[in-house]
Amino acid sequence: MTNVARFTLSMRLLHWAMALLIIAMLAAGLVMVRSLEPWQYELLWLHKSFGIAAALLVLVRLLIRWRSIVPALPSDLPFWQGCAAKASHWLLYTLMVLMPLSGLLMQYFAARPVSVFDVVRLPAALTVDIELFSLFRELHGWAAWGFIGLVIMHIAAALYHHYYRRDDVLRSMWK
Repeated sequence: MTNVARFTLSMRLLHWAMALLIIAMLAAGLVMVRSLEPWQYELLWLHKSFGIAAALLVLVRLLIRWRSIVPALPSDLPFWQGCAAKASHWLLYTLMVLMPLSGLLMQYFAARPVSVFDVVRLPAALTVDIELFSLFRELHGWAAWGFIGLVIMHIAAALYHHYYRRDDVLRSMWK
């Protein structure tokens, strides 16, 4: 396997597009749970639609990731940092799958069909299952807080590599 200096163009585009989407979705989620304003319903509709879009994008991203050669971590990186980097990336991927899945299941068990940009309508359960709805609502909420913390750590690590270590980790995903 040959080492490469940077991620493929498709991986870089998906990374940055999903980064913006995920940050927007997390921000929208925080705003929605703290508001009962009339615009909240429109934001909820957008949140659901973009959540389904994010779920599809992560599947494409995982497929491309598994089929691509990616840059190696710096050879002088301490062992524990390499392990932390790999674990955090797998946690990010896990949350990218878990968030839309838990949101969709929450809506399903609330017997609320999900309209995706008014183009596709995903089905819902025929009757409400309050226990499963509550389970997936809690999971969605706790996963969101974990996701926020992990995104902050991911950004901090990228800045650490770029400004403190002055290595090519951030540049491999940028240029």
